[in-house]
Amino acid sequence: MKKIELEIVALSHSITQTHSYAVVLGEVNGLRRLPIVIGGFEAQAIAVALEKMQPSRPLTHDLMKNFMNAFDVSLHEIIICDLQEGIFYSKLVCSTDKDTVEIDSRTSDAIALAVRFGCPIYTYENILESAGILMEDTAGSTKKKKAKQEVVVEDDTPSGKEDLKTMTLDELNTLLNEVLDSEDYIRAIAIRDEINSRSRKK
Repeated sequence: MKKIELEIVALSHSITQTHSYAVVLGEVNGLRRLPIVIGGFEAQAIAVALEKMQPSRPLTHDLMKNFMNAFDVSLHEIIICDLQEGIFYSKLVCSTDKDTVEIDSRTSDAIALAVRFGCPIYTYENILESAGILMEDTAGSTKKKKAKQEVVVEDDTPSGKEDLKTMTLDELNTLLNEVLDSEDYIRAIAIRDEINSRSRKK
């Protein structure tokens, strides 16, 4: 079965489920999108790696990567291989110098590891066909996609972003340190983006 490569397009709060997030995977050089609902912890684990943040202590997926590296286990790719009753199933394709094995994984964990190892994410045509969303072909879609992965993080409350806009730069930096100390990396990204947008305007 032919594999189709995907890339992370966005990470945002799920519209359909409260307290859940959706990671949106896009077909490389294609118009289809594959939205997958994940939990808050898993969303944070993916966001931290995408944004290249350095947590004060290793998160579970960082620990797993360190463990694999210590024993010379390489992660070559992940495959979203099945979809049953709305649940996605994935495999990690790992190898040592002696063997290659496929390990079952939750899709959210597999994606969090793929980002850390910089390995490709694949799925099959039948999964994209049944769960994918076709984006409209606009004039801009012929342009080459941006090389940098974009993480779209939306706040729980409509006032979330407005609160940040009313704060001074010093207040934002203080708040950023506080949320990093409490390991709320999703919120930290929103604060950092606000600080960066003000720096660009200067």
